[in-house]
Order: sequence, then structure tokens, then C-alpha cells
Amino acid sequence: FFKSCKKKSKRMHSLQVDSVQRWMEDLRHMTEVECMCVLQAKPIGVEEDTQGELIVATGDHVARNNLQTLLRRALVVSTELGKMFQRLEKGRWQRVHSTAVRANCHVRSLVHEYSTARNTPAEMQKYEKSLLEKCMELTTITERCLHTEDEFFLKSMREAIHEILTDVSDSFSHMIDMALANEIQILIRQIESSDSVYTIGSAISNLLSLTQDGPQLCRIIAKEGAVVALFKICRQDCFSDLYAHALRTVASICCVEEGINQLEKVDGILCLADILTDGNSAEAARAEAAAVVAQITSPHHTSTQHLGSFLESMQDIVTALIKLCESASCGEVFLLASAALANITFFDSMACEILLQLNAIHILLQSCKDRQRVDTPYSKDQVVTILANLSVLEQSSSEVLQEKGILLQLLGEKPSSSSPSEGAACERVQQKAAVTLARLSRDPDVAQTAIQLQAVPRLIELCRSPAERNNSDSVLVACLAALRRLAAGCPDSIEAADHQQLIKPRLVDSFLLCSNMEESFV
Repeated sequence: FFKSCKKKSKRMHSLQVDSVQRWMEDLRHMTEVECMCVLQAKPIGVEEDTQGELIVATGDHVARNNLQTLLRRALVVSTELGKMFQRLEKGRWQRVHSTAVRANCHVRSLVHEYSTARNTPAEMQKYEKSLLEKCMELTTITERCLHTEDEFFLKSMREAIHEILTDVSDSFSHMIDMALANEIQILIRQIESSDSVYTIGSAISNLLSLTQDGPQLCRIIAKEGAVVALFKICRQDCFSDLYAHALRTVASICCVEEGINQLEKVDGILCLADILTDGNSAEAARAEAAAVVAQITSPHHTSTQHLGSFLESMQDIVTALIKLCESASCGEVFLLASAALANITFFDSMACEILLQLNAIHILLQSCKDRQRVDTPYSKDQVVTILANLSVLEQSSSEVLQEKGILLQLLGEKPSSSSPSEGAACERVQQKAAVTLARLSRDPDVAQTAIQLQAVPRLIELCRSPAERNNSDSVLVACLAALRRLAAGCPDSIEAADHQQLIKPRLVDSFLLCSNMEESFV
């Protein structure tokens, strides 16, 4: 027993020494103002959330890129301010004050670090001074609430603190945006002024990394002129090795309207067309150019002003994209090229006519047989989207007839894993394949061929078995529509029981019947 107690005592002593030692080591790297904040926060208790612990500027952190460090520190401050709002609502005054002290500490540390690393612009210095004053005010006012239980006083203080806290949050966000804009300007100057491929590549990598942190950063990057600088690189032969990297960054920035507007101003679409149609361009560069095209033609964008200049180059772009689909060396290249084509077919019927002239249906359906090019449901989703949009044209029927069976194989698409995104992609493939079949079956020859290839049993299986369609209502509706189109042309192709339940009732009644089925009746 005594030996056991002795061991426990040694272990506890060891843990205490380790934590004190670690704290002492950290103190060497902390600024003076941080030390003061820690002292003001006594007594030091154990918080239930360890995420709010101080992050200090150790050697490892200093070595990191300024942008990533700035974002990391900003996230910590934002988290602390969010906690303050929650604790303020619950009236947990001790927690509110300790969080205010900690947030004050983080803000002062961040401002001190950034000012040390960079020459802060005058406008930003004003924001920093104002923000630090507000943080100190927040710390002072929350401390007053610890020494009273007067409900009326605390209620009035809650409103005042909430107002100050909102002001601090807004000011902090604005200051971070200004700091990020300053850092982005430095990166853009490196891209514009350097002759070194390594330096430019490093700056582009930092910009690309920033674009992954959300649309707000993409807006700042676009506003500071990054798209203009990147297209300057893409117009210089000496930087051809950087084309793919630069275009990938452009595609990321163009997830926001500001990025697309900048692309339009510098005739970016013409540059994309040049890269796509240049036989000497590397496949990686053409693939990333396709990614930019897919991004700017995405149906999710509300503004379509940029599409005016796109139409002027559409013939060249569509031709280059279908060639890229045909020659793609891997699944990623095919996916990017086919996604661009899928988006283009949504907004202009002329693109569909161009694709038919280029024998696109044959190229795309044959690609589905090549596992090297079409290796995921995501690629098949793009292919069947293009087919669905092409199927509105009457001349597409004869093209599909020549590729017997491949479209029906897409009706049988199933996920190879339990990934929700892959399951959703398979649902889209099944739905669009059924839509394409329904549209094409207005031609009696196509309908007859589909029946001969056993399309009806598969459609019935998808209707009656929720598991086959991953419980998707959209797949069910598309399959019911395709069945009814086939039944209209060839009534004898469907058995009486199926006709009674799936064809004869109103569509909504058949839908309700099938959507409530838990097992297949086939």
C-alpha cells in the first residue's frame, strides 16, 4: 500500500514539474502584455474547454507563413468571442470575464506579432489602437460584474457588454481583413515583379492556400488584383510551367462573382481559349483551364454578364474540351473537361449543336468503357448530364442508337463505398440516365431498342425497390416518367400488374405507392 502511494506521489510530482516547466518555457516566448493579462486573470482555474489555451509564438510558429499564422490566430480570437456571446446569454459572469481576459490577451499578442513582422499601414494602426482600447474596456466592465449580485445592475451590464462585444467582433474582423489584404498585396507584388519561377510559384501556392479558407478571403484576393496578376503569368511563355498552378488558383478565386468580374476585365476567357486550343500546352495546364471554364459557367452563379464574351470563343472552347475528354490520360483530367462541357450545355443550345457535330455522344459513351478515364460516379454524372441536355435535340436519337446499351448501364450505377457523396453521385447518374431515356424514347426506334435491351425491367426495379435507388425520390420520378414514355409507344412491353400500379394511375399516385414500398416486389 505504502509503495503504491509513494509511486502515485512521484507520478503526481512528475506531472506538476512537467507542466510548470512547460509553462516556464512558454513564458520566454510570450510578450510582456501577455504576461500581464495572465496575471490579471488569477485565480487560474481549469476551464472545461482547452481550445481557449494561449497559443504563443514559439519558434515553430514563427517559421510558418505569416498568412497561415494570421488566420490561425484570428480563428482563436473569433472562437473566444463566440464563447463570450454564449456565456453572456447564460449569465455565467466568471466565465465571461475569464474569456474576456483571454480574448484581450490573444488580440494584443496578435497585434504585437503582426506589427513586429510587418510595417503596419497607418489606417490599420488606427484600427489596432481602437480595438485594443475596446478589448481593455471589455475586460474592465466584465470584472465589475463579478463583485455584485444586483440583478438590475447585471441586466444593464449584459446589454452594455453585448454592445461592446459586437463592436469588438466587427472591429476585429475588419482589422483582420485589412491585414490579410496587406499580406495578399505583398504576394501579388512578388508575382508581378519577380523573374524567379520558384518565388512566383511560392507566392501562387500561398494564394491558393488562402482561397481554401472561404469565399470572404476569395473576395479580398480578387479585390486586390490577384486574377489580373495570374493571367499575366499565363500569357508569358517563359512561365509555361506555372500555367497549371496559376489557373488552379484562378478557378478557386472565381467561386465568387468578384473573381469572375476580374477575369472578364482582363479578357481571361480569350486566354483560356488560347491555352485549351494550343497543342503545345501541357495537359495539366489545359485541364486547369477547363476547371476555370467549369467554375465560371457554373449554374450556381447568379450573374451571367461574363457569358457574353464567352459565347464569342465557345466554338473553340467546346471543340478543345471534347478533344481533351477523348485524349485524357487520367480520370481527373476527364472529370474537369466533362464538367466544363456539362455546364456549358446548360446555358446555350448552340453548344449542344456543336457537340453533336463533333461526335460528342460517341466519344463520351465510349469513354464510359475506359476505366482509366471514367473511374468514378462523379465523371459519369458529368457525362449523363451532357447526354440529358443533348437529348432535347431530335438528331441526338440516331447518335445514341449507335451506342446500344451504354446508357442503360448508367441506370445500373451503384456506389462502390458507403460514402454519402458517392451515393448522391450515383443517384444523379440514375436520375439523369432515366431522364435522357425518357426524352429519347419519343423516337419509336429508340424506344424499341431500349425495350429490346431490357430497359423496362431495370426501370421497374428502380421504381419498386427503394434500396436500388438509394431511397431517392428524384430517381423514382424520372423512372416512372421513362416507363410511361416507353409504355405509350409499346404497351405490350409492360405486364398487366406493373401497368396497373405504375402506368395507369396518376403519376403522383404511382409515386406515393412506390415511395412507401420497403421491399422489392419483383
